[in-house]
Amino acid sequence: MRVTIITFPGSNCDRDVSVAIKKITGKNPSNIWHQENEVPNCDLIILPGGFSYGDYLRCGAVAAHSPVMKEVKNHAARGGAVLGICNGFQILLEAKLLEGALIRNSGLKFVCKRVALKINKQINSPFLHHFKQNDIIHLPIAHNEGNYFADSETLKQIEDKGLVALRYHTSSDGNSFNPNGSVNNIAAILSDNGKVLGMMPHPERYVDNELGGLDGFEFLKSTLEQLS
Repeated sequence: MRVTIITFPGSNCDRDVSVAIKKITGKNPSNIWHQENEVPNCDLIILPGGFSYGDYLRCGAVAAHSPVMKEVKNHAARGGAVLGICNGFQILLEAKLLEGALIRNSGLKFVCKRVALKINKQINSPFLHHFKQNDIIHLPIAHNEGNYFADSETLKQIEDKGLVALRYHTSSDGNSFNPNGSVNNIAAILSDNGKVLGMMPHPERYVDNELGGLDGFEFLKSTLEQLS
């Protein structure tokens, strides 16, 4: 399993992702600076969370034009897997690798909490292989612009194609439903081929019981096993 993590100015979860990947695989992933023009041959590229370029213009807007993104797009075009987490999701949207946009949370406040998420498994995807339809997992979120939005036509296409991967869900332990106002409670979406996933929750932060849970560990482990 070969994993490459892209670091942008302002990324702050790249080390967390690297530690999680090593914990699961026993191997260090490659870490690439955003100005690189080449990406090593790999099975998965991860765009981590953070505040790339200080969230100037729009979140992810500047990072989407970094030199390395040309190779990320080429990797995706060849059918390679790409995972964008939080700010990484925002970058994928700005780079047009996924459809829609992420705007300010409906409450206009930064939200940092544990949320319940319902799996929506309608297409084949290495990211969802381990799960069953309507499984519930718990992961943390930490964002100010996590409110997923798409126009009615784009939203219909996403729903009709089964590209929603995760939805915010109210669970028995009282986790809040839809913490940011995302349309249709969307927390994560997939590309048409299921190989590109953008998600607001942070799986890399739930890879140890001492950190709050193991759902992130299982999510990443099953993804890596499916891609290896």
